[in-house]
Amino acid sequence: MAYDEELAQRVADLLAGEPGVTSRKMFGGLGFMVDDHMAVAAASDGSLMVRADPTDAEAWVDGTSVAPMEMRGRPMTGWLLVSAEGLDDDDLLRLWVDRGVAFVRTLPPK
Repeated sequence: MAYDEELAQRVADLLAGEPGVTSRKMFGGLGFMVDDHMAVAAASDGSLMVRADPTDAEAWVDGTSVAPMEMRGRPMTGWLLVSAEGLDDDDLLRLWVDRGVAFVRTLPPK
């Protein structure tokens, strides 16, 4: 199944004009890279994978719309999965995209 194109366009609109942003299809989603680090990715089910500082990520998990990211049953430290229901408001989507971008901007260049 392909990524959620509507969500991907909403993310692309938010990142328009942001320096160093590219997008790349991966893992069935569309990843948005900032200076070659993936910040967020639109998934096929309308959810958003968000790169987060591991020290902050745990506090943002709410058990409802925000969960730790797992891939093939293994936890992915520093990644969160925000459900589609947690993104229906543009301000909430901006919050999560901004969090992902802010964190990857702290990483060393690739």
